[in-house]
Amino acid sequence: MRRLAILTAGGDTPALNATLHGAVQRANLLGIELVGILGGFAGLLDPEVPRVVLNPLLAAIPELDPCHGGTLLGSSRAYLDDSDPGRVRDVVSRIERLGIDGLVAIGGDGTLNGLRPLEELLPCVLAPKTIDNDLGLNSPDEPASWTRPSGEVSDQVDTSTRRLVLEDIVNYATPGYATAVFVVVQAIRRIRTTAESHRRIAIVEVMGRQSGFIAIGGSYGQPDLVVIPECPLELNRFVERVRDIYHHQRHVVIVIGEGISDESGQQLGASSPSVDPAGNVVFRGAAEQLKQRLVESLGDGFFSDTPRHASAEAAIFTRKVGHTQRGGRPIHFDRFHASQLGGQAISLLHEGRANHVATLQRTSPAGFRVDAIPANQLRDRWNVVRPRTVHPDLFDGTDWKVSPLGADYLQAIFTEAVGSGDVEHLRGGLFDAGHLSTGYRSVNVLLDQRTQRGV
Repeated sequence: MRRLAILTAGGDTPALNATLHGAVQRANLLGIELVGILGGFAGLLDPEVPRVVLNPLLAAIPELDPCHGGTLLGSSRAYLDDSDPGRVRDVVSRIERLGIDGLVAIGGDGTLNGLRPLEELLPCVLAPKTIDNDLGLNSPDEPASWTRPSGEVSDQVDTSTRRLVLEDIVNYATPGYATAVFVVVQAIRRIRTTAESHRRIAIVEVMGRQSGFIAIGGSYGQPDLVVIPECPLELNRFVERVRDIYHHQRHVVIVIGEGISDESGQQLGASSPSVDPAGNVVFRGAAEQLKQRLVESLGDGFFSDTPRHASAEAAIFTRKVGHTQRGGRPIHFDRFHASQLGGQAISLLHEGRANHVATLQRTSPAGFRVDAIPANQLRDRWNVVRPRTVHPDLFDGTDWKVSPLGADYLQAIFTEAVGSGDVEHLRGGLFDAGHLSTGYRSVNVLLDQRTQRGV
């Protein structure tokens, strides 16, 4: 293979440029030209296929900075599907006319599902990324245990009786997850001081869709309670726990995943049936829904001995960490492993191992290493790649906190996740005096000068 294409699809993460950088470095070593498709799959659907050569003369372009968050190639949530074979053939035809021998897509479960229409027509490989940490398996044979199509009620309980072995996890952590948790932990700690000072109950909502990995990672911020989508909320017992904590310390900090549900299976944040282009439910307002249920259950009288609060409505507040989880400089763990996985993806195509997913594995005491798995091994019997969920062994649903095994899982990722370069960046780069006199220089402006169009 002499010329490969690469794109970034779905939501942005802090580690995408690091993945691209690793792919470019490996392509340079192998003598392969790497063409970046702008705008994700939308770029392939565009008849002009806007693109940038990322390594002209086998040297990385200077705009590609692995320490810069997001993706210089841009992204979208446009995807291909099997319903329009003619459209798929048009995309493959454009790729062939550009002399491209294979495609690397950087993305999550939605991106892998989106690659499926191309797999038999073009060598494809996926390099994983997602802040949700939901691309992978709790065990290699997990898909065989799913007995219901994805989306049906209780479709995630099939593996609850199987004990989790950390070394069996397929794709231990995805690039972007560590940095997202880094941001969330700081947010929780900052919100704590406000809740503590004003004797309030804070509900902090984090991303993750139906997977609670970011929420359990937020345990490093020492929240009082953690609620994840995998463990339906028993409201009456939860309210009593909130009462006890508030009586003891005069404030409560609760962290919730955006996809949490109640005992009936109703998702608190899915008040509308809308979905994104990948078919994922768009979650809205889980924190507000939980607040209203606490307001109704606790009542104004609960706060009567705290004169500063006229009502339960005033005593309880919500904060969504939101898109800051996706942005900014990636921390060391993400930069390093994202770069490795980007290089692995290029090697997989070079070695003729198409339709694979580059993975990050971990064993003790050897630590982390890159590997790969055939994409079909991630699919269930309905040929769908399901989001990985938090295994019951990682979470204590009785006390709403991370379990001892969950703590072991997190420590493997975060014990040395922040590097000296990250600390130095905060010390010297945050309040650089030059920022007061110079405006931000967008990589998009520089990249426009390199963009090619037409086939």
